[in-house]
Amino acid sequence: MIARHLLAGLAFALLATTAAAEGPCRVAFDIGSSGIRAGADNSSVTARGDIDYLAPLWAGHGLEETVVPTITALHDLPEKAGFSPECERVGGGFSAWRLATAQGAGDLSRLLERIWSASGVAVLVIPQLKEGAYGYFGARQLLGDALKTTHVLDIGGGSLQIAGDQISFGETLGQKVWHRHLCREIRNSESTPCTLQPMTGDELAMARSLLAEKLTGVASALPEPVSMTAISRPVSRGVLPAIRKLSAASSEEKGFQRAELTLAIERLARLSQEETAAELGGSGHLAWLLSDMLLVEGLLQATGGERLQVAEIDLTNLPGLLADDHAFAWQKHYGCYLERLRSLGLDAYASDPATCP
Repeated sequence: MIARHLLAGLAFALLATTAAAEGPCRVAFDIGSSGIRAGADNSSVTARGDIDYLAPLWAGHGLEETVVPTITALHDLPEKAGFSPECERVGGGFSAWRLATAQGAGDLSRLLERIWSASGVAVLVIPQLKEGAYGYFGARQLLGDALKTTHVLDIGGGSLQIAGDQISFGETLGQKVWHRHLCREIRNSESTPCTLQPMTGDELAMARSLLAEKLTGVASALPEPVSMTAISRPVSRGVLPAIRKLSAASSEEKGFQRAELTLAIERLARLSQEETAAELGGSGHLAWLLSDMLLVEGLLQATGGERLQVAEIDLTNLPGLLADDHAFAWQKHYGCYLERLRSLGLDAYASDPATCP
């Protein structure tokens, strides 16, 4: 279980010295649950490649089948983007890679060694709260003074972060993971996505109770009043447009009240997906909509929030990773990192590369 009481500010302090300082150029790879994004500290270009890392893990196959496409992407994406081959290169593995660590750190370290030998890229498994620090760092860069809330809410496929300047909360409860929990508990299905609609009142109550149980760590991790800006597409492209449609709210509105969200959930839960598509005037991503709404409602409930601000930005972990001197220090001691990954698991990242032989 990820420790939730750590101060993200301490981890975030590692980002204080940015990659803009004098020294060799840097290339970073943001390796999420659905693919890889590559960026460089001397370029505005981002290159992307799609690889599904969660599906093989959920099937019990580990990440073996992703090794070849990962090596190919680590070779091809920098070339496609025009990054210098002389740049130092580090990859950050996030939610799926944390799951792979939990399933077997020894197996994962051997797999990472193969990736490193074939690509020259040192891939580190990044702890949850460090990912939260990256998220706030990137959001502040992109939004500047337009970021008015204490925290940003980033819902990925495998994990979510409520990331702030000083403290953060993170959990392996992203869009796909939460939906999978509901499929198992409400529909007794291993398929993802599954059909959740329509839901009875008892099923809604069961879903809310399940989510409250999974978010019990929020109050202790975030003891101070929290306000949030959601910055990910499940909210900006799914939840917010649905609420606007159902409430006839202005398209200029940059957020919504929790009460509006709860009313929308109660209304849509009774409908089939086909009826929901007719109601909302579209059918995009409807398989995820109700579970996304319940997730956001639960997060607002857990943080005591009555309103959620929304700002769609193309947020990646690249700015934070590129600025992370600690991560790039591991690039020079990667064999040592892999040894520590086998013995320390996720804590290998936070250990000191300077103490390596």
